[in-house]
Amino acid sequence: MLGKKLVTAQKRGETRALCLGLGMVACSMMMYFFIGITIVPSYKRSVWTNESVCQLIKATIREKVHCSYNEGSDDENIFRYPCLEVQVNLTLLGQVVKLYHTEDTVDKNPKCFYIPPNMENYSKVEKLVKTITDNFRKHQTFSCYFDPSRKEESVILKRLYPPEGLSFAFVWPSLMLFGGLLIIIMVKISQYISVLSATQYRTSI
Repeated sequence: MLGKKLVTAQKRGETRALCLGLGMVACSMMMYFFIGITIVPSYKRSVWTNESVCQLIKATIREKVHCSYNEGSDDENIFRYPCLEVQVNLTLLGQVVKLYHTEDTVDKNPKCFYIPPNMENYSKVEKLVKTITDNFRKHQTFSCYFDPSRKEESVILKRLYPPEGLSFAFVWPSLMLFGGLLIIIMVKISQYISVLSATQYRTSI
């Protein structure tokens, strides 16, 4: 009677472990799919792939620029923020070009270097933009990224998805996939040993 209960408990444990392993594998596949349709296309679309050194030429707050979250949105969703315009010397090529924060900045508002993430509080946004301006004036030489084909003349300060960032994005799903497969393999080995032991026991009897 006790033996049957132990066998039943063992089978339940193996079933739960197998479900956990399969669940981890399924989750890792979903994460791979999500990365494949979001991060990887953005990484491939970026033309700013070569790193160089930029030297500040000018960093000025020009004006308050209209910005809307969605095209055609109502006036309630339109905000103003200080527009920081930055010009730098791309030292590798000796060209004076406009600098943007990331690839998204070029697409969303090519007038300004930086688009604040939250524009509902104007005083905080203004303080943030002034702090960024002061940092540029303190550190006038810095790394930047440019398009080696020069089809895109502007440069960016930071890539949204650099190669190391893309590699890091695959770390967690890879670990989850490896862990899930390891659990499944261990369960299968355990089941095989149990069957083998039972077969040997019956043979000896």
